[in-house]
Amino acid sequence: MSVLESIQSITFGTELEYTGITRRAAAIAIFNVLGGNVRHVGGAYDTWTVFAPDGREWNVVSDASLGDRGNSAEVVTPILRYADMATLQNVVRALRKAGAQTPACTSQHVHIGVVDWAPRQIANLARIYYKQEALILRAVGTLQERLERYTRPVDREFIARLEAMKPTTREELNVAWFGYANPSPTHYDSHRYRGLNLNNVWRTGTVEFRVFNGTSHAGVVRTNILFCLTLAAMALSAKCASSKAPREYSAASARYDMRVFLLRLGWIGAEFKNPRMHLLGNLPGSAAWKNGRRDAVPGQVG
Repeated sequence: MSVLESIQSITFGTELEYTGITRRAAAIAIFNVLGGNVRHVGGAYDTWTVFAPDGREWNVVSDASLGDRGNSAEVVTPILRYADMATLQNVVRALRKAGAQTPACTSQHVHIGVVDWAPRQIANLARIYYKQEALILRAVGTLQERLERYTRPVDREFIARLEAMKPTTREELNVAWFGYANPSPTHYDSHRYRGLNLNNVWRTGTVEFRVFNGTSHAGVVRTNILFCLTLAAMALSAKCASSKAPREYSAASARYDMRVFLLRLGWIGAEFKNPRMHLLGNLPGSAAWKNGRRDAVPGQVG
């Protein structure tokens, strides 16, 4: 089974943060793509909802981290699958055309559905991500200010507990993640401020990736989601994943290392051409040579 076939059944959702656009304008932009109808639901998050013809709801809410509450919006998609990607990209393009902006205060979060996953598979995902975290953060360009607050690296004590406990139940996985039993975490529990957030395993049945900066580029939105989906596919199929030796970041071989990792994920063929470009573009070095060609001119990039 190809990686594209394996990700078809994996569900995801994404949150897209914007400034420069009101929630009403964002909802109308989404409606113009999807059809259906728009309603101002209100409430604590001043929610606007687009009720799509297929029965799914796209919500536009306020987010205090975005500053000007009157001129910002967080778009929360319904549960999606890879077959919905073209529609999502059209929504992103419509929002950009309507004036949506993505300064440093914005981000994209990706949620992967794990309701029917075994604890071992969720642990696999955490181990795979942790082992490549330094490289992933450079590849997606996570801003330093976000790493210091909302997107902190994986807690090494969690990994140590994970390796010591080797959880076989969600209750054991819960203790490994929090350090104590916390079967009903609150929405704003501080453990969520990690690049890989497991809090929602016990709230909404998802694992959240918080490493991505805000973007109004539909291709980058797709790349970020595709990366998470293929990590998930690897976690589902792996018998066991190791986290004992996280890969150290090397500027000399970063682009090569990421290319090799993407090949392991199955990023082969035309479907992955542009996503590869987006992820390799932030990294130094040569994609073809681990430490540069021996006959290369000093300073030349392969």
